Amino acid sequence: MAEALAAATAGNFEAALALWEPLARNGHARAQNNIGACFVDGLGVEQDLDLARRWLELSADGGDPVGRRNLATLYFKGQGIEPDYLRAADLYRAAARDGDGPAQDMLSWMLLEGEVIPPDPVEARRWALAAAEQGIASSMTRLGMIANNALGMERDPAEAARWWRKGAEAGDADGQAMLGAACHMGQGVARDSVAAFAWLVRARAGHSALAEKFFEPVRASLSPDEEAAARRRAALPLREAP
Repeated sequence: MAEALAAATAGNFEAALALWEPLARNGHARAQNNIGACFVDGLGVEQDLDLARRWLELSADGGDPVGRRNLATLYFKGQGIEPDYLRAADLYRAAARDGDGPAQDMLSWMLLEGEVIPPDPVEARRWALAAAEQGIASSMTRLGMIANNALGMERDPAEAARWWRKGAEAGDADGQAMLGAACHMGQGVARDSVAAFAWLVRARAGHSALAEKFFEPVRASLSPDEEAAARRRAALPLREAP
C-alpha cells in the first residue's frame, strides 16, 4: 500500500492501480476504495462510474470509512446512479462514526439543512466539532453559523466570531466572509472596517457568495488609504493575517 500511495502521489496512477488491484481482489477495503476513486475521476483508467460504484460498494461493505464516504458522494450527487439521499446519509453517518472528517462535515451539513434527514442542530454541532478537530475548515465556519443563529444553543456572537476566525484562517472563503461581516458590524469582535474589508477581499477571491452582500457597503465606508491598507493586508499569507 505504501508503494502504491507513493506512485499515486507522484501522479503515476497506472502503477498504483497495478499494485492496488491484487490487494483489492483479496478483499483489502482501502485498496478497493482507491480503485473506485480512480474510476470516478478517470485517474489512470477511463472514467467508469458503474465500475466505480462496484468497487466502492465492496469497500463500504468491507468497513472502510473512506469507501463509505466516497460511495455516499456517488449517491448524493447521482453520479452514474439515481440520487438516493437517504442512502447517502446512512453511509456518511457510518463513515462519520468511524472518524472520517469529511463525512462528519457532510453529515453535519445534512443535519442542519434538514431536507433529507430530520434537522437536528445539536447533533449537527457535535459532528461539526468532530470535523473541526480534524482541521475541516467548512465545519469551523458552520460552528460559527450555529452559534450566531442560536441553532440548538444560546446565541453567542463571540463564539461565532471565534469559529469564523478559525475557518477563515484555515482558508474557508465563507468563514472569511462572515468574519469580515462581524468585524464590520462589531459583533463578537471589535469593530474594524479595514480588517473587515481585508477578509472580504479574501472571501471574494475564494468565490464566497456570502461576501457579495457586504463587499461594497464595507468598501464604501473606507477612505482610499484605508482601502489600500486593507488590500495590502489581504495579500498577506493567512498565517500573517491580523
